[in-house]
Amino acid sequence: MKPRLGCLSNKSDSYSDFTAFLPSEEGKAYRCVKLSTDEVIRWAESFDVLLSYKYGLAAFRAFLKTEFSDENIEFWMACEDYKKIKSSAKLVTKANKIYEEFIDVKAPREVNIDFQTRELTRQNLREPSPSTFSEVQGRVYSLMEKDSYPRFLRSKVYLDILNQTQMRCQRRSV
Repeated sequence: MKPRLGCLSNKSDSYSDFTAFLPSEEGKAYRCVKLSTDEVIRWAESFDVLLSYKYGLAAFRAFLKTEFSDENIEFWMACEDYKKIKSSAKLVTKANKIYEEFIDVKAPREVNIDFQTRELTRQNLREPSPSTFSEVQGRVYSLMEKDSYPRFLRSKVYLDILNQTQMRCQRRSV
């Protein structure tokens, strides 16, 4: 994952032609993916739009890492994956794993939630369902949307990506 996000780090010289790396067929070699300015501009339309773009999500994750709050997006993504599980046995296993990693007061990557939400989620674990984490996921989403997302749009990470795509576009038109 590090090579894929390396070009999204704080250093503007760490990515040149750009913006996210994907493994090629060989598995170890990486190729650079070029973003359009239009796509990067769309990330600013709304938090939902940002998360709907693969590279928007990657850039936002990289930004949250610089702020030491990437547990929020990691938790949100874990919940999205959790909702897709069909097997009730796998729901139980995954629900407990998510709770232990993100919700429990002793969790290594604890998300910032109030006592009532934490308690409701703990009670939901008794009979895990695809909606077990809906309440807490909504709160974390809201926190990111109202707090982290506006900072992301003002961040060096986002502005560098936007500037790089615009400069590349200008060079092409000359």
